[in-house]
Order: sequence, then C-alpha cells, then structure tokens
Amino acid sequence: MIYLVRLRKKSILSSFVLLTVILFVFSCKNKQTQQATPPDINVVKVIQKDIPIYKEYVGQTYGYKDIPIRARVDGYLTGIHFKEGFGVKKGQLLYTIDQQPYQAKEAEAMGQLAKAKTELVRAANELNRIKPLAEMKAVSESDLDAAFAEHGAAKASVEAAEASLRLSRINLDYTNIKSPINGLIGKTLAKEGEYVGKNPNPVILNTVSRIDNIRVEFFLTESEYLYFFRRLKDKIDDNDHEKVSLELILADGSLHNHKGKIDFIDRNVDPTTGAILLQATFPNPEKLIRPGQYTKVKALIEINKNALIVPQKCVKELQGKYSAFIVNSENKVELKEVLIAGFYDDFYIISDGVKVGDKVIIEGIQKVAPEMVVKPNIIEFKSQAIKK
Repeated sequence: MIYLVRLRKKSILSSFVLLTVILFVFSCKNKQTQQATPPDINVVKVIQKDIPIYKEYVGQTYGYKDIPIRARVDGYLTGIHFKEGFGVKKGQLLYTIDQQPYQAKEAEAMGQLAKAKTELVRAANELNRIKPLAEMKAVSESDLDAAFAEHGAAKASVEAAEASLRLSRINLDYTNIKSPINGLIGKTLAKEGEYVGKNPNPVILNTVSRIDNIRVEFFLTESEYLYFFRRLKDKIDDNDHEKVSLELILADGSLHNHKGKIDFIDRNVDPTTGAILLQATFPNPEKLIRPGQYTKVKALIEINKNALIVPQKCVKELQGKYSAFIVNSENKVELKEVLIAGFYDDFYIISDGVKVGDKVIIEGIQKVAPEMVVKPNIIEFKSQAIKK
C-alpha cells in the first residue's frame, strides 16, 4: 500500500515537471515569434522639387509723402480746424495764427506805399518842370541831374514799399496754415492759445501723410548686398531694378496683399554702419499700413532647382552634425549623416546624404537602431508651416 502511494506521488511530480517544461518551451517560442515580427515604423520619402529661396530684411514704413506742417510765422494759435487722425484735402485750412499783428503790418506797408507813390508823383512833376528849363539853359545841368536822381530814388522807394506790402501780405497769409496734399493727418503738437513758430513751442505742428502707397526703407550689410546683387544682377542695374518683386511681412506674421518694387538703391555703403540703404514702394489701397511700422521685406533671391527636401522632424542634430535614419531595400535601419543646405517651411534642404525616394523614418526615431529590421509604413507629410 505504501509503495502504491509513493508511486502515485512520483507520477504526479513527473507530470508537473513535464507540464512546466512544456509551458516554458511554448513561452520561449512565443517570445521568439514576437521578436521575429518587425515593428511598424512610419517613414516618408525624400522629395525632389524646385524650391524658392527667399531672404528677409527688417524695414520701417513711411508714407509715400510725409509732409511736416510748420508755422512759418510766429504768434498765438487761435484755431484748429481739422479732426486728428482723419483725412484732409489739399488746401484745407488746418490752423490759424493770430492775424492782428500781421494785419497791422499790412496796413503800415500800405501807408508806406501810398507815401512813396506820392513822393514819386512830386518827383516826376519836378523833373517834368526842370527838363524844359534845362533845354533853355534857364537852370543848371546840376539841377537837372538832381531832379533825375530824386525821381529815380522816389521810384525805387515805391518798388521797395510794394515789396514790403507783398511780404506783409505773404506773412498774413501764412497765419492760415493749409494742407499741402490730400492725406491723413496726425495728432497736433500744439493746442489753441499756445505761442507757436519759435522755441520752446514746436515749429512742426503736425504731419500729413499720403498712404495710398507706402515706402519701406531697409538696410543690407555689405555681404548681404553682394549676395543680393549677384543673384539679381540681371535685374538690378541703372534701369531695371524696379522689376525685382518684393513681398511685405507685417508685425503679426501675415503677408501684405500687394507686392512691391525697389525704387531706390543708395549710391554708397555707409562707412559708419557698413550698410547700404534700399527703398521699396508697396500699394496700400486699404490704408492698413501706417508710417512708422516695423516690417520685413521678403525678396525672392533664386530658385533651387531639383532640391532634395525632408521634414525637419526626421533629422536630428548632435554637436553641429545632422543625421537621419533611413530604411534600406532590405528593410534595415541605416544611420546616414546629411548636409543641410537651407530651410523651406518646415523642411530641410539636403545637399548630401540621401537621394530621391529614400525612406526616412519620421516617427519612433528613439525606438530604432542601425541594422534593426522594421516594417516601413509610407505616409505623406503635411506641412504645418504658416504660409506667409
């Protein structure tokens, strides 16, 4: 009986060991099967296309015309006849300066003119009386000469009095300050009752700007200018630089609706700054752009023909060197060093290291290693760059 119990226990133990061995072998085979299945990895293909190369330069905007409004005579400001920040018409009255002192000067000049004319009449009559007497030798030649001189002096006095009257009327007219152009007027720098035209009060009272077109001034360093000129030398010459098409990027990153053109390149590089001034004009019919804004001028420099591009997220950088994981024809991962030639939206322009159609890993880069076998899943990369 004891023998049968021991035999049964031995049989159960053997069965348990056998079951454990079977489960262990099955588990190992399952792991090997799982390890043998290559992981799915998203990849994109290297694209070849013509890429426009742009350069951006910081600029400042000005009105097509910015006309300062000045007080050309001094006096107390008696009237402001416009609404600040609104449009004004050419010839519209803007300011008036106290006219009484200038009216008094006009009246004084008119009196001086009348007196001079009276003296001229007297001198002319005296000359007419002396002439026949001189012919009859009834008076001396010196008396005749004196009469001629007195008449000439009286005539000059009339001309001087007329000039003085004209000047007084010009100054009187300057007390009415009018807009020289159609445009947008700013905030007045002087108020009614202030004495204007001399310090400490401002001589410039305001500015009227024409902004249906806008001027943008920007500077290029010497190296930037050489780069710019060499790539656009077929357009930048004495007569043709206006054909260079420009775009304008506003402060919020948006693109101005209208393209502009270069209308001025300075004759020299400023030796103190090492920069050269360029000016471009842009249509501004909506009057969105105002003088004084900071913008970026965007210029198309060249077209990079048949450039190779990959999404920037495919490329990693380490100590100034760039590399990307490529899936070869055997579905094995390779680490390739690449040379970056530039940027295009959220792509890198690659000059060396990849070729057209190469499958570049875009997701799960941290999970792969060279020589690892993967199952590439080709996807299309959709750029997230904001088109300016």
